[in-house]
Amino acid sequence: MTTLSRATEMTRALVQCASVTPTEGGALSLIEGWLKPYGFEVHRPVFSEARTYDVENLYARIGGEGPCLVFAGHTDVVPTGDESRWSRAPFSGDVIDGEIWGRGASDMKSGVAAAIAAVLNHIDTYGVPTNGSIAFLITGDEEADAINGTVKLLAWAKARGERFDACLLGEPTCPETFGDMMKIGRRGSLSGDLIVEGAQGHVAYPHLAKNPIDGLMRLMAPLKEPLDHGTAHFGPTNLEFTSVDVDNPARNVIPASATAKFNIRFNDTWTSQTLEAELRRRLAGVNDAPNYTLVCHPTNAEAFLTKPGPFVEMVAAAVEAETGIKPQLSTTGGTSDARFIQAYCPVIEFGVVGKTMHKIDERVTISDVDGLARVYGRAIIGFFT
Repeated sequence: MTTLSRATEMTRALVQCASVTPTEGGALSLIEGWLKPYGFEVHRPVFSEARTYDVENLYARIGGEGPCLVFAGHTDVVPTGDESRWSRAPFSGDVIDGEIWGRGASDMKSGVAAAIAAVLNHIDTYGVPTNGSIAFLITGDEEADAINGTVKLLAWAKARGERFDACLLGEPTCPETFGDMMKIGRRGSLSGDLIVEGAQGHVAYPHLAKNPIDGLMRLMAPLKEPLDHGTAHFGPTNLEFTSVDVDNPARNVIPASATAKFNIRFNDTWTSQTLEAELRRRLAGVNDAPNYTLVCHPTNAEAFLTKPGPFVEMVAAAVEAETGIKPQLSTTGGTSDARFIQAYCPVIEFGVVGKTMHKIDERVTISDVDGLARVYGRAIIGFFT
């Protein structure tokens, strides 16, 4: 039987933990067991908040005085869905034709495993860093509410006097080929409801009613006008209406109200506050506006950018040296815990190819996992030299 690398064995072991949010599933215990024998100081704080579930997290650190490189990630995974539709058991960790199968293999237990393997391999070869330190921020609450996870773990660490200088987050970032993309920022996200009140009535007597759909359509139009034309590292801000609902099963009744739901993915031209103000300005400019209410729902996801510079160049060089590919510096995709980390230190996301993340038969290639561990190994050397 072919001997598997440390990173591959760790990925398999983590995938075999049924850690659907917010269940720890044994994943953090595995990580603690890998780190403590090397001398890491390990903490597993549990955070709570009213009307949410408790979440267990892990923080570990080793090294001396000087700059701190932190590896971040999550061991929680999305639900498996109908397990009968999987080709392999969702938490099997089976290795088939050079791939590790199971929920979380791509998103993002392979990223966590590759980071741990890279750090332990570095210590085996060079010893514990004396001119700086290495830390791990691992949460169990990224795939769901993200309330009692990274955001509170960072605040907890800061209260302890911990300081971070740079962060690598192992989310699956490569769309096609390992090495083709790293994320240096993320768009922000703002959701909202536009509600128009009318007057219910019979469609044969429209003068005795007021159709809210007519007014809603007039209000939706200016919100769809372009918000900007993009920036150097971001595409244009985009508003998408995701639902228009009148809760009306009858064809001969004018409804009493109509609601349009939307989400905006915005670039660093805006904050959620300035964007909401712009939406309200546009609505206020509609002539003969109906009676409406705009309710915005900030998602704690502001746009951010880790500006190209020494850290970005060092990580990109590590990717290119290992893969032969110069990675695209991207800000595409959804949100991640990088949105919290960026308030504490520069953060870059780089991980495996993510084609199967969240899908039935999720899996990751062993070559990607081992390649990621080697990229991280190069980045550790680059960071401390």
